[in-house]
Amino acid sequence: MTSKKNLTSIAKHYPKKHFVAASAVASFLLTLAILPTSEKVSASRTQVDLTLPMSDITQDDETTHESIHPIDSDRVISSTVEAAPTVPAKNIPKKSGIEFTKQYTVKNGDTLALIFQKADLSSRDVYHVAKVYDDATRLHPGEQVSFAYNADGSFKAFKHQKTKLVSNIIKKVSDDYQVEEVVREPSIEYRFAQGTIHSSLFLDAKEAGLDQTSIMNFANIFGWDIDFVQDLRQGDNFSLMYEELFLDGESIGTGDIVAAEFVNQGTKFQAIRHVDEFGRTHYYTPEGKSMRKAFLRSPIDFARISSHFNLSRKHPVLNKIRAHKGTDYAAGRGTPIRTAGDGKVVFAGWKGGFGRCVIVQHGQGIQTLYAHMSKFNKKTKKGARVSQGQVIGYVGSSGLASGPHLHYEFRVNGVHKNPVKVKLPEARPIEKKYRKEFLADANKWLAILESNQRSVLVASVD
Repeated sequence: MTSKKNLTSIAKHYPKKHFVAASAVASFLLTLAILPTSEKVSASRTQVDLTLPMSDITQDDETTHESIHPIDSDRVISSTVEAAPTVPAKNIPKKSGIEFTKQYTVKNGDTLALIFQKADLSSRDVYHVAKVYDDATRLHPGEQVSFAYNADGSFKAFKHQKTKLVSNIIKKVSDDYQVEEVVREPSIEYRFAQGTIHSSLFLDAKEAGLDQTSIMNFANIFGWDIDFVQDLRQGDNFSLMYEELFLDGESIGTGDIVAAEFVNQGTKFQAIRHVDEFGRTHYYTPEGKSMRKAFLRSPIDFARISSHFNLSRKHPVLNKIRAHKGTDYAAGRGTPIRTAGDGKVVFAGWKGGFGRCVIVQHGQGIQTLYAHMSKFNKKTKKGARVSQGQVIGYVGSSGLASGPHLHYEFRVNGVHKNPVKVKLPEARPIEKKYRKEFLADANKWLAILESNQRSVLVASVD
């Protein structure tokens, strides 16, 4: 079953990568995408557990100096249908036989040397651990580290609990130091959520019970087709099936979205997850077309358009008519700017009124231009290869600019196109070797999605 593939990949990438970024962006989203309305309407909220035939599913507490709390789920789940089946955890690691007797929570200002000193171990131990384990010098506040000792009190092993699912153990064997990665795989339960847009995607999805990570993932899936700042309308609606992860019976947060639907201004968009043999996750339409486009619709996440493509616009600084051959995105100084597609940097420097500017050459005769930056990414240099979504610089007001913003241009064979309306080339559809399996999965998940939609509709009528 596709949804079970590569749980190890989920374990490695789930917690830190998503929660930090989602939290930062979510606070910003609260001020954006608020639609005008004369009367505040409370968001509809419905969330039920998944009903899935079971035939479709293949079958150390220690004292701490500072407690680490599990990730809390703020989801409200109304069990209006049969409880969701669980995908059981596979490959639960066997006990290492090492007893870790001292445990610490990393705090701001802690270094590896300081932690080892607290654990009554020598600088020589620090040296050997750091020599074989690169992440030992990149500890983050909130992470747990533990120590095991020989009978004489000397160093036996060091454990770095990077996330709830991933830990690394550095143990001394004779005079050698060895690193072992231990990955625990969570159990998975499937959840359903749906909602209606009244104010913004973030607020209404949160009201529907989704956490920040799932909201950001949902926006990323449909972000090539829908601008969640400009395109939303009251009455748009969304629904999705997603994973909730459990470890030792405790919820530790959400995993992937497996199927999703968004109805925007009467147009229905649907997406189904597929995980290939290498563990790479992609989303496709039910027919197998990629949700991903060769270019991002916007090079800045959730930014406000302050000036549209307009060949008769009056320049705000020069105070005369000058064609505006791009789109301006107003954003705070220092906001990351991402390249819209894969390509090669053909210019990175000062370019007249554009100020600090980057031009990226893409295939098929396409160029994108990013102007008025405050500074470049260190890796953004002429000749450098860049990939879609890579940060190439930061919003500023260099050149002829009345305030911090990004001026973005999209050129096809030298002709300027409106970045907001230009038809974007699609990425490749699902590979032929996966197509049969994917279509079967798509039909199943769409049926489950629609079944839950009907159940919620009936429940709301009742």
